[in-house]
Amino acid sequence: MGKEHYRRETMSKVLILVEGQAEETFVKRVLAPYLSTKGVLLIPKLATTKRVKSGTDFKGGIVSFGKTRNDILRLLKDTSAVAVTTLIDFYGLPTDFPGHKGTPKGSCYDRVAHLEQSFKEDVNHSKFIPYFAVHEFEAMLFVAPQYFAKLFPEKLSLSDSLFKIKSDFSSPEEIDEGPATAPSKRLLSLAPQYRKPLHGSIATADTGIEQIRKECPHFNEWLTKLESL
Repeated sequence: MGKEHYRRETMSKVLILVEGQAEETFVKRVLAPYLSTKGVLLIPKLATTKRVKSGTDFKGGIVSFGKTRNDILRLLKDTSAVAVTTLIDFYGLPTDFPGHKGTPKGSCYDRVAHLEQSFKEDVNHSKFIPYFAVHEFEAMLFVAPQYFAKLFPEKLSLSDSLFKIKSDFSSPEEIDEGPATAPSKRLLSLAPQYRKPLHGSIATADTGIEQIRKECPHFNEWLTKLESL
C-alpha cells in the first residue's frame, strides 16, 4: 500500500478528456496501464455534453467546441497535473472547432496537425497537449484485424475482409481518406453486433500498444510527447 502510494505520487499525472465511454474504457484498461510503466499516471475524464444547475452532468460526446473548451479549462485548474490532453475523433469533429474553416487540403496528417495547432493556440496554455485520433478510435482495430475478428467467430470471412480493407492504406489511421468510409462504419457493415465500448477495448488490448504505435504514426507521436513529461 505504501509503495504503491509512493509510486503514484512520483508519477507524472496527466488528465485526458475523452470523447465517450469506449475511449474511457480504452484509457483505463489499455493505455493507462501501458503509460504507468513509463512513469505517467493517465486519468480519463469524460466530455460533458450538458451541464445543469442541479449539478448533474450528462457525459460523453463532442457536441461543440465551446463545451469541449470549457471542459479543458476546468481540467487545467488541477495544479497537480503536469498536462491535460484529449482523445477525440478527427472524423465527425464539430465544425466550430478553431481552424476548421481553414483546414488545408493535404494529407489527413496535415489536416489534423493544423487543427491541433489551432486548438492549442485557442486554449493558450503551456500544459495543454491536443490530440485527435486519425480518423477515429476504430482505426486501431485495423492494426491487427484478427483480434477483432475472433470476437465474432460466426463471421467466417471477417478477418479476410478486414485485412483487405487494411491493405488498401499505408496506415490504419488513413482509412477514410478520399471517398472511402469511416472505420466504424466499415466495422458495423461487416459485424453489426459490434459495440464500441466492449469490443474496442478487448481488441486493442489483444493488439497491444506497441503494435498500434508501430502502425499509427500520429498516435505514436502523441504517446512520445506524453512519455517525455
